[in-house]
Amino acid sequence: MTLNDIAVGGSCTVTKLNETGEMRRRIMDMGITKGTHLQVTKSAPLGDPIDITVRGYHLSLRRADAARIEVVPA
Repeated sequence: MTLNDIAVGGSCTVTKLNETGEMRRRIMDMGITKGTHLQVTKSAPLGDPIDITVRGYHLSLRRADAARIEVVPA
């Protein structure tokens, strides 16, 4: 399951980042690392981007980037 599959209001824990290189570093710099708890707080009217809460702050991610983050529901 990926972060893209989590519904608004749902929570999850990161298990794996399916990305390499600069994009992986960018995602990790945002605080999304293995074991991090995430909550999807809202979605844009057309569905892209989504707003998540990670480590106490809000972050907007494109659905394409969220599809590269494997999670398990919490």
